[in-house]
Amino acid sequence: MNIQISSKNYNISNKLKELLQKKVNKLDRYFSEDAETKIQCKKENDLLKLELTIKDKGLLFRSEVQSDNMYQNIDMALPKIEKQIVKYSSKLKDKMKKNAIVDRDWLYFEEDDTNFIPQTKNAVSKIKSFDIVPLSVEDAQMYLESSDHSFYIYLNEETHKVNIMYKRTFGGYGIIEPKY
Repeated sequence: MNIQISSKNYNISNKLKELLQKKVNKLDRYFSEDAETKIQCKKENDLLKLELTIKDKGLLFRSEVQSDNMYQNIDMALPKIEKQIVKYSSKLKDKMKKNAIVDRDWLYFEEDDTNFIPQTKNAVSKIKSFDIVPLSVEDAQMYLESSDHSFYIYLNEETHKVNIMYKRTFGGYGIIEPKY
């Protein structure tokens, strides 16, 4: 597993780097050696934020947590990632490392885990850009389910149009397809 650690407005100590590498490396049981892991530690206002993204064979797992303690963030982010892996393990079996999930032997995730408190923002505070890849509707739904977001943008491989899949408030999914 290739791990890249970066920071923004935050000084990462060697102790923190070592701990991050040690704990995240335990997740290599789920992924191939080519998996790319990006960890970003940030300070925004008075809060410390940790963003953890793992990409492997078309899979994407992402966790974003914030608190006043970066070590606490590690302990909140890893269960979120593993919870995503557990939740979608049956759908992801073909892409995950062989025997990745054995007899509910989780590293960080506990089934009654309630560590995550959703963060809300009232103003635009970030602009992101990313590559849009051709996907089937089913694959887009899988990516949406494995993320912490309420929408997923992709290029519909059937229509060759940009689509936005979103989670509907009362269950199910919707797709927005812009008219050109």
